[in-house]
Amino acid sequence: MQSGGRQAEAPGRGPRVLVVGGGIAGLGAAQRLCRHPAFSHLRVLEATARAGGRIRSEHSFGGVVEVGAHWIHGPSQGNPVFQLAAKYGLLGESALSEENQLIETGGHVGLPSVSYASSGVSVSLELVAEMASLFYSLIDQTREFLQATEATPPSVGEYLKEKIRQHTASWTEDEETKKLKLAILKNLFNVECCVSGTHSMDLVALAPFGEYTVLPGLDCTFPEGYQGLTDRIVASLPKDVMVFDKPVKTIHWNGSFQEASAPGETFPVLVECEDGDCFPAHHVVVTVPLGFFKKHLDTFFEPPLPTEKVEAIRKIGFGTNNKIFLEFEEPFWEPDCQHIQVVWEDTSPLEDATPELQDAWFKKLVGFWVLPPFQASHVLCGFIAGLESEFMETLSNEDVLRSLTQVLRRVTGNPRLPAPRSVLRSCWHSAPYTRGSYSYVAVGSSGDDMDRLAQPLPADGKGAQLQVLFAGEATHRTFYSTTHGALLSGWREADRLMTLWDPQAQCPEPRL
Repeated sequence: MQSGGRQAEAPGRGPRVLVVGGGIAGLGAAQRLCRHPAFSHLRVLEATARAGGRIRSEHSFGGVVEVGAHWIHGPSQGNPVFQLAAKYGLLGESALSEENQLIETGGHVGLPSVSYASSGVSVSLELVAEMASLFYSLIDQTREFLQATEATPPSVGEYLKEKIRQHTASWTEDEETKKLKLAILKNLFNVECCVSGTHSMDLVALAPFGEYTVLPGLDCTFPEGYQGLTDRIVASLPKDVMVFDKPVKTIHWNGSFQEASAPGETFPVLVECEDGDCFPAHHVVVTVPLGFFKKHLDTFFEPPLPTEKVEAIRKIGFGTNNKIFLEFEEPFWEPDCQHIQVVWEDTSPLEDATPELQDAWFKKLVGFWVLPPFQASHVLCGFIAGLESEFMETLSNEDVLRSLTQVLRRVTGNPRLPAPRSVLRSCWHSAPYTRGSYSYVAVGSSGDDMDRLAQPLPADGKGAQLQVLFAGEATHRTFYSTTHGALLSGWREADRLMTLWDPQAQCPEPRL
């Protein structure tokens, strides 16, 4: 194996550390370590040509759109992503206001500005509000099962359906209105699938659901793009730290590796890249997405991971939530419209209809958020989760544009609605180094699995310590699926290394 590692310093000049993955977890770990004098031998190996991972802002339609992470969830003092973004001057005035930081959303998505039904009529916003109130009160109840002792349904979905069945028994409206109420609830189930990054709420475990922690603050966006944050972190690193287009093939650990340029020194870890380059190290911080782990479990570690870590990786959920951006020359929506809901009247959360994906994938689309207007265009951002979202990735742009044009003409009742000028979409499931969007606690798993995933190797305390460390949103028990969970996990592993090499080390940022 040809060695791609840089010239080693003489022994005693500090450890050699590799970070695998240049998303916000890996960047956060690297930035924190670089501020400590002991960690001058640091490299971040990023598989692609850009940093940021699932934070990905693209210049399109004459503006910036978020192909990846969209909002800071819970932008308040307890959120390190918010703190960092504020420090770098990347947020707007309203997001920084005290008032905004104090708003308690409960993690719930706000009400739509307009709701269209598949028959081409508008749905009463009073009815939508009534159903949202019911649905989110039930979601709040699901968070109370952490300490439950009596037997409960295994999944959030089954619990919600059980409660909705009880409620429907007391509904007194005509059959058509009852059906419409169920269709609105089905839309809210689909929204929750987007929030949880899952195909179905039946896959999300009920008992640990309340461990996810919602921070105060009204979710906010980055006016110039989320990637401004990761770009600033990259800019703060010494110039040789980032190594791009360097996919890792196998992490060899618990070994004794040598390098010609460092005679007499042995390294417990060797990171072998797809191109044949090998980097020996004392420590490697692995921050790859859980979807990548699931796909490459058999080949990514040598020797293989301990059984309990393998089981944790298999059990934790990891699904797909994609966005579809539609660009229009002129808006067909009202100037103050922010969120368009789409309700399919023939659907209900109480019925397990599974039509062919090619015929009905678009019914999983929850609706559209209106992006702030760009100079010469108006853009809607639709969200879609699950298997339908993964099927959408297999279609051409033309197919997606055609299907969604038909949907919009149908729901607005305007068969001559001008088609969108262009379409842009994310394809996170087929992204080879991601294989999905973010994690959730699946039926059969618990927060303990996330803690197991976060445990460094070797676990038995034998041999060189902290050879392989793990970070990333799926390793954070209470903030999984978020950028702040990912950032905190990177800081956590950096702190672990600093404590090993310098027990008196002062953490450079507040820990949360």
